[in-house]
Amino acid sequence: MGTGRLSIDLSAIVSNWKALASLARVDAAPVVKADAYGLGIGPVGRALANAGARRFFVAYAEEGFTLRRAVGPGPEIMVLSGHMAGDARALAECGLTPMVNSVEQLTRHLESLPGHPFGIQLDTGMNRLGMEWAEWAAVAEIALSQNPVLLMSHLACADEPDHPMNPYQLDLFQQMTDGLNVPRSLSATGGILLGPDYHFDLVRPGIGLYGGLPFEHAQPVVTLDLPVIQVRDLQEGEVAGYGNTWQAQRPSRLATVSAGYADGLLRSLSHRVTLWHGDTPCPAVGRVSMDLIIVDVTDLPEDPEALTVIGPNQSIDQLAEAAGTIGYEVLTSLGSRYARSLRE
Repeated sequence: MGTGRLSIDLSAIVSNWKALASLARVDAAPVVKADAYGLGIGPVGRALANAGARRFFVAYAEEGFTLRRAVGPGPEIMVLSGHMAGDARALAECGLTPMVNSVEQLTRHLESLPGHPFGIQLDTGMNRLGMEWAEWAAVAEIALSQNPVLLMSHLACADEPDHPMNPYQLDLFQQMTDGLNVPRSLSATGGILLGPDYHFDLVRPGIGLYGGLPFEHAQPVVTLDLPVIQVRDLQEGEVAGYGNTWQAQRPSRLATVSAGYADGLLRSLSHRVTLWHGDTPCPAVGRVSMDLIIVDVTDLPEDPEALTVIGPNQSIDQLAEAAGTIGYEVLTSLGSRYARSLRE
């Protein structure tokens, strides 16, 4: 097989969801946007629904349509982008609940889908999505008269527990929502870990489901093994890869593996990433190219058939650190060419 093998442990995703729900002690609605962070919205959604998840969050109505086909008519699916122009039919036919972000979206929703469930997203300082204080004050009475199912906001710095933005946003969210008798949600994975003051009625675990920080106790979810296409010997002084950026300092044996930046292994990993053969580290050499990575296997006792880039010795966040990014980008960049296998 010429492509890498991406193994996805659905049971670990379910276990991580249950662990985060147990920490929060409130309803935990999994976030499965971006194709479940690159791991497959259909199988991930079904596994979580079968385990008892009754609410989900997606980014767009189109994602909600895909998730609805996977999980059936039961669970509630909430759309973070709200009610965009042209969404009415999908929202109605798929039973999706938009989190309206502006007065314009609220007007669109109430006029095009009167009586259809909706929630409201409030901006508490992130300045990304949601109604600001003045907007909310202007329409709160009208909005509340239509019985929204949820009031939510999003923390900007929850992965930094001591950041002053966290209590600032908490206080503002409370000022905007206290006493309104509508269920509330403020926290994703990082917010869950900040403690019960941030939990309210519903939490929205995302990256923690998939084995990523800041949930340090998450079970690992993905393993990525890359097949070796060719192995060759180099003499001291020979070079490898585009631009001749690596030169052998000793007689070396190099393996070329099947994956590259087209498969989500970012070019910024050039000269910085380590692959593994069991517990033996094997440094990549030269530049990551579109389909191939060259790896120094000189110190292995035998030529490998495959090397591991995500697994027991290298988590998604460790790989992300090598690439100068975050685990979210590593997961969502994983390409479609891998042969995927699911463990339930």
